[in-house]
Amino acid sequence: MRRREFITLAGGMAVWPLAAHAQQRAMPVVGFVSIGMPEQVPLSVTAFRQGLHELGYIEGRNILIEYRWAEGNPERFPMLAAELVALKVDVIVTAGGTLAALAARRATRTIPIVFGVVGDPVAEGLVTNLARPDGNITGFSNVTNDLVGKWLELLKQVAPGVGLVAVLLKPDSMPNEAKEVRLREIAVAGQALGIQHQIIEAQGPADFDRAFSDISAKGAGALVVLTTPVFDVERQRIMDLAAKNRLPTVFASRNYVESGGLMSYGPNIADFYRRAAAYVDKILKGAKPSDLPVEQPTKFELVINLKTAKALGLTVPADLLGRADEVIE
Repeated sequence: MRRREFITLAGGMAVWPLAAHAQQRAMPVVGFVSIGMPEQVPLSVTAFRQGLHELGYIEGRNILIEYRWAEGNPERFPMLAAELVALKVDVIVTAGGTLAALAARRATRTIPIVFGVVGDPVAEGLVTNLARPDGNITGFSNVTNDLVGKWLELLKQVAPGVGLVAVLLKPDSMPNEAKEVRLREIAVAGQALGIQHQIIEAQGPADFDRAFSDISAKGAGALVVLTTPVFDVERQRIMDLAAKNRLPTVFASRNYVESGGLMSYGPNIADFYRRAAAYVDKILKGAKPSDLPVEQPTKFELVINLKTAKALGLTVPADLLGRADEVIE
């Protein structure tokens, strides 16, 4: 890795050469693998640092963090994870969805791993049991069985005439078995609501123009984005294309709505990373990953961007606005 950034709690950066660890191993060292890039500190890093701070950790004083940045390219995850294993960090935290978590687990079966957010960790082959995860890995899942149905219901409420919904999917963002489960959920939920769906695949930014052309050509009237870390890095471009094609769009994460998306319904992602800091704290104090259950969301938030709704010519029902946790105007 060319960069070895150390991000301070104040938001600045200092360089920590590898040699520094030999002199300061009295401090625990956490490896943090992010899909993002250091010049645009992602929400996951900010929330994780906040969680550490709340627990009494100060970077450079009583804890070190080795950041590794994939810079939007998940193919870098195996190399980045291997670098952290070679450094013999005490814990690895991943902030790159299932692909980052799988890369870390393949790189080590001994160093504890905490994945910040993944979809279905059982179906995706990370753990065999949520209550007592096996091996050296645990973390947080943002998937529940009825989430897809909620997204389609929301679209039906704001665009009652929609008959075909496009679903934007990164095909390799999860193992095939897990992907098949999600696609079945979409089909069942759509059938119950009288909505047809069309799967549109995009590996990354190079596919976005083609993907939105396909959506337009197929006559889809709305869009569901199955959020992945790669999409998250490029969310502004997705927002711009959705607006250009006048597509009411729903997401799992509020940061898309803050960037101009119409609606989101899902757990608070920042909260997962604050809680990941608590898991790291427990591991540093002697807990094993198998002692820490994979946590699933218990609270969901609905965020609506009223400005985007107006730009799309949509009237958001008053009862839906009343249920929203936040309305952006």
